[in-house]
Amino acid sequence: MTRDAVLFGGVVLWVAVVLLLDTGATLGQQHLLGAGTWLLLLAVLRRETTTVRMQVAVVVVFATVVEYVFSWWLGVYEYRLGTVPMFVPPGHGLVYLAALSFGRTGFARRHARPLLAAVLVVGGAWALWGVTLSPQHDALGLFWYGCLVLFAWRGRSPLVYVGAFLVVSYLEIVGTSLGAWTWGTVDPVLGVITIGNPPSGIAGGYAWFDAAALTAAPAITAWLVRRRGGSTDPGGRDPAEAEAHSRRPLEAPDRAA
Repeated sequence: MTRDAVLFGGVVLWVAVVLLLDTGATLGQQHLLGAGTWLLLLAVLRRETTTVRMQVAVVVVFATVVEYVFSWWLGVYEYRLGTVPMFVPPGHGLVYLAALSFGRTGFARRHARPLLAAVLVVGGAWALWGVTLSPQHDALGLFWYGCLVLFAWRGRSPLVYVGAFLVVSYLEIVGTSLGAWTWGTVDPVLGVITIGNPPSGIAGGYAWFDAAALTAAPAITAWLVRRRGGSTDPGGRDPAEAEAHSRRPLEAPDRAA
């Protein structure tokens, strides 16, 4: 197995372990889970390019702001102990890195088009179920599924969105099933947008994290290169080259790397 496949599987396993341990954890124990998640994130980032590190850093910052605004302040969803657990910010970094790693695997590149088609079909069926048959009506999930379709069509990294759909959907289903967090039934601002538990198209919402990373990371990386007078990639490659390697556009299977 390649490192990317192992990394993707490791994140999936870590998510299950942390959420299972969190079911009866105290606030102090949540802090320990957070420390372990931070250590894991920092460890796996050591072998990533500078650009990817910057992308992950942007995602962690952006996602943390979103967590405190939408959970702690607005109450769109609520964590078990009423506050954002310490393992959540680094967890977002791991989830993003898992999605990126999935997109870099040989399997994903060889089967790019059928994988993307399958995600859009399954995601569409889930979103349709959310607004027709679900016991908790889910208009927000349908909107986020629309975001997923838009990013898959126009975005720079469709295979990353395939990975995001897999890992984020898994994360949300496991987390809500274990009671780690619970989504509200309607948005607290307008009071008209219904929300599933979890929202069906939540991977489409996560695609905005990727957009934030792609927007901010190149500028941060270029600034670091200027300060250090050369490449900051641990493998000696130019950061832009490393980024292009990890994010090639969707290709036909016979041309995939």
